[in-house]
Amino acid sequence: MVIKNIDVATVAKKFLVRGYNINPKAAELICNFGEISDEIISEVCRVANGKFIVGEEDVKAAINKIKTKKNGTKARVQKVKSELGEKKDGGFRVIKDVTGTSVCEGKVEDFVCYFNSRLEKLSRILRSRIHPVSIAHIGKRKMESVSVVGMVTNVWERGDRYIIQLEDSTGSINCVASGKTAEIASELLGDEVIGVTGSLRGKTLIADRIVFPDVPINGNGEKVKKDFSIIFLSDTHFGSKEFLEKEWELFVKWLNGEVGGEKGQKLAESVKYIVIAGDIVDGIGVYPGQEKDLAIMDIYGQYESAAAHIDELPKRIRIIISPGNHDAVRQAEPQPSLPSEIRNLFPNNVYHVGNPAYIDLEGVKLLIYHGRSIDDLVAKIPRLSYEEPQKVMEELLRRRHLSPMYGGRSPVAPEKEDYLVIDEVPDILHCGHIHTYGTGFYRGVFMVNSSTWQAQTEFQKKVNLNPMPGNVAVYRPGGEVVRLRFYGE
Repeated sequence: MVIKNIDVATVAKKFLVRGYNINPKAAELICNFGEISDEIISEVCRVANGKFIVGEEDVKAAINKIKTKKNGTKARVQKVKSELGEKKDGGFRVIKDVTGTSVCEGKVEDFVCYFNSRLEKLSRILRSRIHPVSIAHIGKRKMESVSVVGMVTNVWERGDRYIIQLEDSTGSINCVASGKTAEIASELLGDEVIGVTGSLRGKTLIADRIVFPDVPINGNGEKVKKDFSIIFLSDTHFGSKEFLEKEWELFVKWLNGEVGGEKGQKLAESVKYIVIAGDIVDGIGVYPGQEKDLAIMDIYGQYESAAAHIDELPKRIRIIISPGNHDAVRQAEPQPSLPSEIRNLFPNNVYHVGNPAYIDLEGVKLLIYHGRSIDDLVAKIPRLSYEEPQKVMEELLRRRHLSPMYGGRSPVAPEKEDYLVIDEVPDILHCGHIHTYGTGFYRGVFMVNSSTWQAQTEFQKKVNLNPMPGNVAVYRPGGEVVRLRFYGE
């Protein structure tokens, strides 16, 4: 969290919370720095290392460290941009992506910054819908109805009611949900940010309404119409014994206008972009006994195969590749793009981004997310299923977060900023991961969970995963969605 327009008293209070006194002149140095953030407070405290009074020399040392770190980050960003940017011609532009900007080390301070970033971003959205008061001051307001915004830290079931523990930067409060609000409370995941409106009874808030950040009813308000089409793919799993080689060849032939008839060829000619949302290869050691399912045992060889197959696609089509949990990047989200030695294997019409990545395709705002958190939501909310992935994606948009539940099956890297918050409303949300197909519209946002190019493996049989392979979504922004099936049992 960053606070601007600060004074010495504000700085002193921030340090008192952490058990430090600060010299007035040292506090002035922070004021002159221009902003006070969790990062600078944590760094000053680390430099002070248990001193009773934080001095000027401590602040100067901390500021120098932060400036050095930021300069290093800028240099890394420029290096990555120079590696990726030479291919970014035409209408393709990356709006947001962690690639080259990751600075987290997994320390306690990193987690504090990460969750503060989540709270601040989502609170800002909610404050435009309701008029909350800080939790610490709620008892001082004599109002019939009061609203608060905070992060869900716990939910308990008490008979036909639910108790929601809500926390903001000033304190915490228990909210009692009954009736319809209890139904909503039963689906809260924890660590998500919501608003609650109700009446105060003692130190407890009796909830009349639970408000999610949600996307506006008309999406981002822009009705984008284009004369080109976008193909959505994911989970190609090159290197797997179950990779659908014949089906892929048929897909390539269709794009090259060799099959499909006049109507199919016209559709193929309209395709300008292909977006692949992760699990490009099958990987190595991702699950127990995976070696039995592999046709290529070397990860580099798998990517060589992937590059060769993608090279078969028409060069007029721009291809955007984002990684997933089977790929050769860190498991924790947000994930950077594939390493440069792997990126260099692919042809020049391929663009690499991280996971998630918010990109612009000639005015069409597209949010790519592999979709690992879908497992968490399906496990937590009984009405959701893998058979209707678009329903799960609605919940991501409703909560304005791609992985709202911390500590589940989706590992998260505690960056200084929460890249998984859906700050800007996209025109399209594209996921994969669960090997099933589904499309739909939610409040003006087109949602697509793209299919896989891998038939059912022995491991998938054991865990009762029934894939829906070889399904391709072709979407013309502002127009129709066409579903093509290249796989038939």
